[in-house]
Amino acid sequence: MKKIGEILKSARVNKKYSLEYIEELTKIKTPFIDAIEEQMWDKLPPFPTVLGFVKSLSATLEIDQNFAVAVLKRDYPPKKLNINPKPDVMSKFTWSPKLTFTIGVSVILVVILGYLIFQYSHFVSPPDLSLESPKEGQIVSGGSVSVFGTTETDAKIVVNNQPVLVSEDGKFSVSMGVTKETEQVVVKAISRSGKERTVSRKIDVQ
Repeated sequence: MKKIGEILKSARVNKKYSLEYIEELTKIKTPFIDAIEEQMWDKLPPFPTVLGFVKSLSATLEIDQNFAVAVLKRDYPPKKLNINPKPDVMSKFTWSPKLTFTIGVSVILVVILGYLIFQYSHFVSPPDLSLESPKEGQIVSGGSVSVFGTTETDAKIVVNNQPVLVSEDGKFSVSMGVTKETEQVVVKAISRSGKERTVSRKIDVQ
């Protein structure tokens, strides 16, 4: 049984119509007519357009349209479907005891790790030290100067090489004797790891 391309081409040749003449009659471009006759489907537009072409050609060449359409549907290659053998189907999220356990363990580990990092950083860093008195360049009279400030609760305070007690809230205070030869007050805060932070203030003893 003849194919649609052979039927159309045979009718055109019998009528001695050139491709160019058929193009004038049907307004279908010559390359498309040639592709239909040779059944080169990959060079043609989608099937609905090809169907319209065949109807127009069969009418021009005096071929029964129903017959031409039936033969076209028989000859036209089926469209290839891209079937994924393993389709990506999003699985429904479910909260399971295993997930709860995993998240719980992860949170605990993160907290412990963060705490250890904080403690290590605190251990290797010099302690905080804030010296409120004396002020820089302060004039001192009366043979003593009041030295006070705040530091960390576990730090040791040394004022001009003399140890000073630190209260539970980190405050320290001492009245230090001075002479006219005393030019400055040096306060050291020493951590448990031996790290030091020093603040010095010049004073003017009258």
